[in-house]
Amino acid sequence: MTFVRESTIVFRRQIRMNLRNPAWVLIGIMQPVLYLVLFGPLLKPLVAQFPGGADNAYTFLVPGLLVQLGIFGAFFAGFGLIGEWREGVIEAERVTPASRTALLMGRLMRDELQLLVQAIILVLLGLLMGMRGSFVGIVVGIVITLLIGGACAAASNALALTTKSEDVMAPLINMVMMPVLLLSGILLPMTLGPDWLKRVSDFMPFRWVVDAARSAFGGDVWTATVAWGLLASVILAALGTWWGTSVFRKENA
Repeated sequence: MTFVRESTIVFRRQIRMNLRNPAWVLIGIMQPVLYLVLFGPLLKPLVAQFPGGADNAYTFLVPGLLVQLGIFGAFFAGFGLIGEWREGVIEAERVTPASRTALLMGRLMRDELQLLVQAIILVLLGLLMGMRGSFVGIVVGIVITLLIGGACAAASNALALTTKSEDVMAPLINMVMMPVLLLSGILLPMTLGPDWLKRVSDFMPFRWVVDAARSAFGGDVWTATVAWGLLASVILAALGTWWGTSVFRKENA
């Protein structure tokens, strides 16, 4: 109970900071919304040619954009932590008896809530633009998004405390994000690419996550594709949380 109380205290402080500047919630969702509005219409005449019998551009695109939101939005969460470290907030928290894991979990709770709000907005916009999807499948897709977002947010916080510099962290994130975007099939299915590219993408866990979200949105929830995607999401979330917790505890050493 002490851990929960400490995490909640950190969460409330982080939420108050966000509420003072709610524009960040909208800024975070602008990129996937622009893809939805500007890229979605381009997919309409092409989606029938995609393997798997896709017949709705937005049912194909929105799940990928959800995963993109979870990855890209959460990976930039650490920039705020660098600001807090520079202002002495992290040092002040370290001198309290609060659990170092709670210091991370409170921030992750904030990031997950923000991601949930953004995901709901994106799904609602997709439905307005003609997306079709089962309710259960949409819920599963959002759960996958939250899992992968938690993994990336935890890794981002760990990277922030490790580098302690936006100038170092930004190029590192961009270097990681480019192959993730290109090899995960977020915008186009990897099955359209040459065989060597498909084989490379098979080793990209985020592709499994994207395929799982798309399968769930299409109504095929109880499939091996969804199971593998959920498993990959859980493993990545566990690894990200372990790394973030380790770095926060090391800061106390």
